[in-house]
Amino acid sequence: MIVIVDYGMGNLRSVSKALELLGGKVKVSSSPSEIESAGKLVLPGVGAFGDAVTELKTRSLCEPIRDFILRKKPFLGICLGLQLLFDSSEESPGIEGLGILKGTVRAFSSPGIKIPHMGWNRVEIMAPHPLTSGISEENFFYFVHSYYAAPDDPKMVCGRTQYGQETFPSILAAETLFAVQFHPEKSQNLGLQILSNFVRW
Repeated sequence: MIVIVDYGMGNLRSVSKALELLGGKVKVSSSPSEIESAGKLVLPGVGAFGDAVTELKTRSLCEPIRDFILRKKPFLGICLGLQLLFDSSEESPGIEGLGILKGTVRAFSSPGIKIPHMGWNRVEIMAPHPLTSGISEENFFYFVHSYYAAPDDPKMVCGRTQYGQETFPSILAAETLFAVQFHPEKSQNLGLQILSNFVRW
């Protein structure tokens, strides 16, 4: 069972419908016990870092998510769901993230660029991974974000994207954890390829 975490801030319907279309057995849930017992877990997200942390804490979901990842079960983070894995974010000073990945989330600072970074952009694949199987270098994915992750460990960067003068990590991978800054559920065939790979992973 693939469980999609419902904390009131995710693009839940689009993600669940895409995974179901690709053959996944999917449940949207805010139950800590269902998250802990899931076969695979998806943490989506749209909105502000601080508000998301508050909602996760209100629903007592932080520890079940951490425990799931630490047990090395397949996990997919999407957009804000990637950023929440880190210690902190410049978007919400003083608010602690899940702290699963070491590093912080930073604001874009290149002069002259539009914020948020919205629309189609290319992802340079840095290292092979089961979830990027079938994704060529001639790819474009759909982004909507104003902040990006800056992990302490550069080896976890599986893909990167250039926006203005900045190049930021757009895919992170560590053991059974995989997270993307873009929205695969909005990225047409290539996004569906990643989600299909996750269903089979």
